[in-house]
Amino acid sequence: MGSKCCKSGPDKDALEKEKLKDEIIKKDPDETTVLKEKEKKEKGKGKEKEKKKEEPLLPTPPPPPKKKKRPDQEQKAIKIQAWWRGTLVRRTLLHAALRACIIQHWWKVTLAKLLEDRRRVTLEFYAQQEWAVVKLQSLVRMWRIRLRYWNLLHAVRIIQIYWRWHNCHSRGFFHGNYDLTATHLGLELEISLGSQMCQITDSIPFPIKN
Repeated sequence: MGSKCCKSGPDKDALEKEKLKDEIIKKDPDETTVLKEKEKKEKGKGKEKEKKKEEPLLPTPPPPPKKKKRPDQEQKAIKIQAWWRGTLVRRTLLHAALRACIIQHWWKVTLAKLLEDRRRVTLEFYAQQEWAVVKLQSLVRMWRIRLRYWNLLHAVRIIQIYWRWHNCHSRGFFHGNYDLTATHLGLELEISLGSQMCQITDSIPFPIKN
């Protein structure tokens, strides 16, 4: 019952504030503006407080856990494990680098062999072409030289025939045959000097010693 009476009755503080306002307005009307500004500021502060109360508070992040100091044996074991893992990693990297070097060396050797084979094939093809050209040139030259030789030989034979015919009519010639046995030599010769002809037959015995 007492609480109800308090709520229904007028607020003493509010009444006192209103009285102060009336007195201030009566004394100095300029001070009313100052009071209005103060009231506005108080209302703004009240609204800001209400907004802050309405906004949900963000959960603050938990503080980082403090690292507990480990004993010396655990630290030593961790160091040994780290060293061993680093050794394994370095070993794998070394093996990978060696394999890469081997593959690169093999590939370089293979490329060099391929280039050498290509060069050899090109050189052989060039040599075959050159040999074929030289062979054709030599055959053509040989054919031309033989043709000239045959022409010259034919001309020489014609000249020889005419020269021999001329010599036969001007100087003469002789021909004959012989017969050789164990005891004698038989000869038959025919000599012609222009229009004159002479025939010789003879048998020459061999001296036989007893």
